[in-house]
Amino acid sequence: MRFKKKNIGILGLGKSGYWSAKLAKSLNNNVFISDSNKNVNQMFIDDLKMLGIDLEIGIHSNQILKSDIIIKSPGIPNDLEIMKKISAEKIPVISEIEFAGKISNTKNICITGTNGKTTTVSLLTEILSKEKNVLKSGNIGIPFSKIVLENKLYDKNDIDYCILELSSFQLEHCKSLKKEISVILNISVDHMDRYDTIEEYFKTKLKIFDNAKYCLFNYDDNFLKKRIDSNRRNTIPFSITKNKGHYYYDNDKICSDDLNFSFDIDSISIKGIHNISNIIIAADIAYMIGISNDNIYQALREFKSLDHRFEHFHSYEGIDFINDSKSTNIDSVKKALESISKKVILILGGIPKEDDFSEILLFKKNILKIIVYGEAADKVYNSLSKDIDVERIDQFENAVHFALESAIESSVVLLSPACASFDQFNNYQERGIKFKNIVERFYA
Repeated sequence: MRFKKKNIGILGLGKSGYWSAKLAKSLNNNVFISDSNKNVNQMFIDDLKMLGIDLEIGIHSNQILKSDIIIKSPGIPNDLEIMKKISAEKIPVISEIEFAGKISNTKNICITGTNGKTTTVSLLTEILSKEKNVLKSGNIGIPFSKIVLENKLYDKNDIDYCILELSSFQLEHCKSLKKEISVILNISVDHMDRYDTIEEYFKTKLKIFDNAKYCLFNYDDNFLKKRIDSNRRNTIPFSITKNKGHYYYDNDKICSDDLNFSFDIDSISIKGIHNISNIIIAADIAYMIGISNDNIYQALREFKSLDHRFEHFHSYEGIDFINDSKSTNIDSVKKALESISKKVILILGGIPKEDDFSEILLFKKNILKIIVYGEAADKVYNSLSKDIDVERIDQFENAVHFALESAIESSVVLLSPACASFDQFNNYQERGIKFKNIVERFYA
């Protein structure tokens, strides 16, 4: 489906709004952008004005109601007053992903889940690149509209697959995107400020299976196992255990019986028990597409661990330092703790979600101390302090210094916050960089 000579409204001028505006304009549409945030990237504004695109900044007026269709940025809440007006006018609302997907001619592999999306997308891209021309996009930080426009994916092209990381926010208004393969990695409590229940959150994630040729899901995830019918014709379970998929995990090896193949997990740079599942699903998809075993293994060996995701970045006199700043929910913290055999000094904090911090008590024998900072301090202290030594500290930097001073030989200082970063940082990346810088200065 091509968009031409339409009145296209865009809500939100972040990266996805900027690139969808440029793509829409390139197809000879009339484009109007509305963003209630006054602190919008000025370069975006200047560039779009040069293209003849009308904008309003710091307000949502009724002008957007003149649109034939509206592209909504994923971060915009659905309960805004302007969204109520749009609904009343029955103007179609789609996501940036949906918009770009209607224009592109590519085969899409789409991946969602509460945790592990970016790692899996990056792994899969690395593997497929050995034999195919692939692009990655979506929630990984690269708008789909950007790669559609820059690579002219609306014309004949040499791209074999686009690998898309999709969040629940992006899937809310994504109804007709065609997928060659769709994957749900896992489901745990997250974004309860957006969804009333975990079931509502799950139903939004489940939209990724719409219009998909093959639907893969993690059979080891109890939540998914109970809710997805593995007997559906196009639904395929995967697992780290035998008899589900082509690869499985056994005795510190990734194995495949039918391929007479195995390799040591220690030969791969990404660590943590939770990443084994990500490795196996990436390998399974690659096998489905026809990538050779040798190239799968080579790509996995060459893959470098991603920043801020269980990143072991420093060691000093028997103390290890792990930056897991991307961990913004309890489930991801649990997975990190499961992967560490040493005693842990755990740094938590930020803006708490609706998680139950008491789940961390499952690992109390391995935790020497918890240092919690920011808005989450009281909530964590009240949940855990009867069973674990918990120290409340206001500022992140002071919390890190306290953790460093508390570390002992053969221990791990783990930043796995279980919370959003926006109280003291712009994003989790900034938080992770700050942590690494403090550690490296401390031991300089």
